[in-house]
Amino acid sequence: MASTHDAARVLVASNRGPVSYEVQGDGSLRAKRGGGGLVSGLSAIGPDAGALWVCSALSDGDREAVRRGVGEDGVRMLDIPAEVHSDAYNGVANSVLWFVHHMLYQTPLEPVFDAAFRRQWENYRRYNLAFAEALAGDAADGAAVLVQDYHLTLVPGMLRELRPDLRIGHFSHTPWAPVDYFRILPDDVAREVLDGMLGADRLGFLTRRWADAFTACSTELAGGLGATEVGVHGLGADADFLRARSHEADVAERMAALRTEIGAGRRTIVRVDRTELSKNIVRGLLAYRHLLQDRPEWRERVVHVAFAYPSRQDLAVYREYTAEVRRLADEINDAFGTPGWTPVVLHVKDDFARSLAAYRLADVALVNPVRDGMNLVAKEVPVVSDEGCALVLSREAGAYEELGEDAIVVNPYDVLATADALHEALTMPPSERAERTKRLAGAATALPPEQWFLEQLRALTA
Repeated sequence: MASTHDAARVLVASNRGPVSYEVQGDGSLRAKRGGGGLVSGLSAIGPDAGALWVCSALSDGDREAVRRGVGEDGVRMLDIPAEVHSDAYNGVANSVLWFVHHMLYQTPLEPVFDAAFRRQWENYRRYNLAFAEALAGDAADGAAVLVQDYHLTLVPGMLRELRPDLRIGHFSHTPWAPVDYFRILPDDVAREVLDGMLGADRLGFLTRRWADAFTACSTELAGGLGATEVGVHGLGADADFLRARSHEADVAERMAALRTEIGAGRRTIVRVDRTELSKNIVRGLLAYRHLLQDRPEWRERVVHVAFAYPSRQDLAVYREYTAEVRRLADEINDAFGTPGWTPVVLHVKDDFARSLAAYRLADVALVNPVRDGMNLVAKEVPVVSDEGCALVLSREAGAYEELGEDAIVVNPYDVLATADALHEALTMPPSERAERTKRLAGAATALPPEQWFLEQLRALTA
């Protein structure tokens, strides 16, 4: 147990921390700061709040930093054995819990919960216990602990047993599965996940729909919520940061390069995603192909700018999906392209400045996930768009709850209806587009990251 004078009063726990380390050629370590809502949220409570971020060492550089005792103030990195981390992160969190909450399984063939899964589940437990023990050891009396996401669903229950005095919160950045789908998990595992979460004083979700799904699972499978409160906090876009960042010199350079790739006078349909199975990039491309097939007037007049940044490439199913995205983009370009027009401009190398450039140029933003906890791209595009942008939005994105009124809403599985929506978006009068964009930007920034974090902290300590 940490002594009270150096114990933390506010603790955050997440798989990925705010900093990562790289071993340089000369053996020295280089630290790289991460961004995101949690980073700006935690900084909002100020340096005197006694905050600590507990995270996992993810890379060889991270593990080396832990071994050398190198670290940033306010960050504690856990050197969890690589095999335990791999089983917990790839085996359970990303290949099972993520698939359940996003309803991604091809159920005739998967999942198969066998002895290998049971070994991975044991390591998921160990991984969660390492976090619970670290938090228990570093927390001051009555401290507030904010646990993040599906990697750490067991932590609240484990921590409650170790430190009943703490105020424990958990926030889910993903959807939550409906009862019938959640029951795909082995009965004892489903119950363990729910009991782990219900060890928290307060659970946070991105939308009312995900909160209600969790409540239904708890009622049906765990006898109710008990003393646990459930709240909704719709993480918004960071308008000040995005507007400032999108007007820096490197973004202007990327805009010039993109304009050249697109060609003068053409309309743009923009998508920016990780090649995550739930993002539905393939059906987006199929819908665009239908648009060009069925409405030949758009040929040579529109370009689909698709940024598909590789994600989870250590899982075979993700590598195959990324390959399929590339194959389909090539197929569309071969079928419809002309010497002066490339119908799909596909980029797969992550480049934030180029993403912002595309946001500014977009006439239409396509956000069509099969299921998404929120989807910040849908919120970011209207904030930085130069001329106003029509948003084609899946009703299965969490953002639909806040943005649905001013978006063109689609069923993400219906590629013909999505093609029609793209046509509607491309033909929307500029004045209407500008009006809608203004309202979308207002809704998108209603709860910026700092406020989102502080709101949860206040609710937890109230």
